[in-house]
Amino acid sequence: MTQLDGENIEDKLQRPNFLIEVENIITVYYNEFTKSYFFEGEKHDFWEFVYVDKGEIEVSADGINYQLSEGDIIFHRPNEFHTVGGNGIVASNVLVISFICQSTAMAFFDQKIMTLTENERKLLGRFIGESKSVFVSDLGRLYQQDNRLKNPLVGAEQMMYLYLQQFLITLIRVELDPVNLQRSSGLLKKNFRDDVINQIVIYLEKNLSDTILLDDLCNEFYLSKTYLKRFFKKETGYTVMQYLKALRMEAAKKLIREANLSFTEISQLTGFDSVHYFSTSFKKYEGQTPSEYQRSIKIYEANT
Repeated sequence: MTQLDGENIEDKLQRPNFLIEVENIITVYYNEFTKSYFFEGEKHDFWEFVYVDKGEIEVSADGINYQLSEGDIIFHRPNEFHTVGGNGIVASNVLVISFICQSTAMAFFDQKIMTLTENERKLLGRFIGESKSVFVSDLGRLYQQDNRLKNPLVGAEQMMYLYLQQFLITLIRVELDPVNLQRSSGLLKKNFRDDVINQIVIYLEKNLSDTILLDDLCNEFYLSKTYLKRFFKKETGYTVMQYLKALRMEAAKKLIREANLSFTEISQLTGFDSVHYFSTSFKKYEGQTPSEYQRSIKIYEANT
């Protein structure tokens, strides 16, 4: 019997309330796809997610096609038929992880597409690091005994599961706490060591409603396109267009929270050609439509 100060406490203990429990990690693949690669598809009775580490890909989920770029992740629910391949233009590096998880909270990831923050990307990196301390460097089908190292690092397999569960919980936390805004504005640096980068960021912020091309920035700041692309990515961690998209989403969410403008007006102020394109882009970036985001803010504030 477990006792505290002579009192039997076993009957009073409750099972910890775990949001996500991953039962088994089935496969881990880190693939370098050519621009013409195509996988004809499959379906299985467990979860899978596809994360674009570099480049761009095209995926389908039960017949619906999506285009994903660097930093994007898509989840495939159990028994959802899915395909993946290059877009014929850009090569890509893609991480695919499949796993068994019966937790009801996994419903959150049904048909979910989002763009990861720096913190979330780091969690995936730690997961991969621990994985390679248990399994051969190519990873793959983890259930095959030949893929397991003879002398794995102590505790590494448990750390794999902990990092994967932490990653999934973090995604849910960020998405369900709209005021926190960690997915975009919370981690989007706007002050950098280089003054030219700071000037470019200010320019982007002041011209969100306009069509901005790399050529415009090159002419404005007297930079070559090659230098601008390489220099901006090195300093900020984003491509210029990724950073611009994040700024626009940040501005759009602020305007939605202020509740003074229609979605059409917001789409115009943030540089989108139509309210439909704005809604589609917002859904892809935030994981919910502008209307759903607006409702989530009202629900959140009503309960705080």
